Amino acid sequence: MNQKTSNCLEIKPLTYNPSLSIQLFNKIASQPWAMLLRSASKNHIDSRFDVLVAAPVAKIVTSGQITRVTNPDGHFESCDDPFLLLEKQQKQWLPQIDYHGDLPFVGGALGYFSYDLGRRIERLPQIAQQDLITPDMAVGLYSWAVIVDHRDKTAYIVGENTEQHYLWLQGQDPAPSKDFALTSGWQSNMTKQEYVKRFCKVQDYLHSGDCYQINLAQRFKAKYVGCEWQAYQRLEQFNQGPFSAFIRTDNSTILSVSPERFLRLSDTQIETKPIKGTRPRHACSDIDLIYAQELANSEKDQAENLMIVDLLRNDIGKVAKPGTVHVPKLFDVESFPAVHHLVSTIRAELAENYTPTDLLRASFPGGSITGAPKIRAMEIIEELEPHRRNAYCGSIGYISRHGTMDTSITIRTLIAEDEHIYVWAGGGLVADSNSCDEYQETLDKLCRILPVLEGDQF
Repeated sequence: MNQKTSNCLEIKPLTYNPSLSIQLFNKIASQPWAMLLRSASKNHIDSRFDVLVAAPVAKIVTSGQITRVTNPDGHFESCDDPFLLLEKQQKQWLPQIDYHGDLPFVGGALGYFSYDLGRRIERLPQIAQQDLITPDMAVGLYSWAVIVDHRDKTAYIVGENTEQHYLWLQGQDPAPSKDFALTSGWQSNMTKQEYVKRFCKVQDYLHSGDCYQINLAQRFKAKYVGCEWQAYQRLEQFNQGPFSAFIRTDNSTILSVSPERFLRLSDTQIETKPIKGTRPRHACSDIDLIYAQELANSEKDQAENLMIVDLLRNDIGKVAKPGTVHVPKLFDVESFPAVHHLVSTIRAELAENYTPTDLLRASFPGGSITGAPKIRAMEIIEELEPHRRNAYCGSIGYISRHGTMDTSITIRTLIAEDEHIYVWAGGGLVADSNSCDEYQETLDKLCRILPVLEGDQF
């Protein structure tokens, strides 16, 4: 690894073990603004690094039109664009640094951007109920991080004052907590009949030419007691999402076992990998292979995937160098513990006059979870889904001080607040979709989430 450093960047090697980030995070999991990004899959192509952070230099929290910024100078509130505020705060407190090694994050911004942050980009109706207090954006600026590289079997603490921060981390004691347990059953915000009614309304919009594809989701909730970090570890064990994450903020917790990359930026090279197309896994290997082959050859799923590829090509094209947007992989089948997915890869080169934050804003929220055209699809989602999506279908990730960015799409993602836990599942609907198949697909996507947290064994 090239360990060239400047601007006081320190890189301290640590002893690698596969569970290092889990072991260290156990010490701080109860602390607000402790965050962990986990490459939980042992074989997925994009599963390599874990990133652990805590004790941010600054915090940027957006709820509705107001962003509250807390930094070493104090705190203030602003109605300015939250993406712009984030970029300004990062430039002020953790400015660009010269680093050309392999580590993906050497300090910088890390946190989540909710689906509803899209309301600060596009004007949308306000119909769905807003019943959660979890903010629309919560991003910390972190001067240090622990990085675990599962491919090269190395680990480091990187950033500023690394020895001091590592001693602090080692000295933390886990807070006492109760075991996680649900205290009620899961309840959806729509019955199957209500889902079908909304499905039919989507079909009306599709046949009238409003959209080509619309994503429709249902939300489940349950009451719980105990440790959310324990719940996350249970979910990770069964899902092994390459873009998993645990994020604790002041009043809520986000648990994600996402399989989907949103945007990656490295050395001006952009990559996005939209998922569209799903089949369930099966315990019988022969039947499982049939499902995967059926997905690979499905004209309907390929058509859905292609719609989103075109949408994302357009979004990325707003900030890419002309002529650089291309699709090196179309309709790959990637297999996860619960489902097979159809995945495409889009790449481009970021134009010189744009920043990572510009790229994120230009593409937000990700088209794979809206439909196409994006804005009209989001308007219809607002009309038909009973509750706002909040963090679901937003993004989790980082923007490093040296310009690298990597973010997920927050599917297979839960929010825990006020002793209730929420999880969503949806799918892209097109003109020839079948309501029963689409409803079942939402359940297939949650088959390793709902029973796992109930304590059922597989």
